[in-house]
Amino acid sequence: MKLKLPPVAVALIFAGLMYVVARFLPFGDFDFFGRRYLMFVLLALAACIGVFALLQFFRAKTTIDPTSPVKATTLVTGGLYNFSRNPMYLGLLLLLLALGTWLGNAFNTLLAAGFVAYMNRFQIIPEEEALRSLFGKEYQQYCIKVRRWF
Repeated sequence: MKLKLPPVAVALIFAGLMYVVARFLPFGDFDFFGRRYLMFVLLALAACIGVFALLQFFRAKTTIDPTSPVKATTLVTGGLYNFSRNPMYLGLLLLLLALGTWLGNAFNTLLAAGFVAYMNRFQIIPEEEALRSLFGKEYQQYCIKVRRWF
C-alpha cells in the first residue's frame, strides 16, 4: 500500500480551499464575542497535541512517515494515544478549525468536515490496514479501546 499525499499537504489544500470560500463566497460570514480567543485556544491545542504526539513517536523510535506506515517498528499506545489513535491528524483538524474561525465563514466548517472524511477514507483506513497486518491482535485490541479521532 502506498499513500500518495502527506497529511500536511492535504491540510494545506483544505486550508487553501477555506481561504477561497471565505474570500469569494458572498454569504456565510459570522462573528461573535470571543471568536479571536477561540481561535487562539484552537491553535494552542493544535500545537500542543501535534508536538506531544510527534515526541511520543520520536521517543518510541518509530517512523512518523504517514505515507509508509509499514515502516512502523513500535505501536505507540500511551500518552495522547490513550485518547486518540490519530492525535497528529486531530492537531491538523484543530489548525483548520482555528483558520476557519479566523476567516469567519461558516461554510469552512463543511470543509473541515471534508478534511475528516478525506483523512478517514484515504489516509486512516489504509494506515489501519497496514498497522493491523504489522501488529495483529495487539492493534485490534487498541482499536477497540481507543477512538479514531477523539
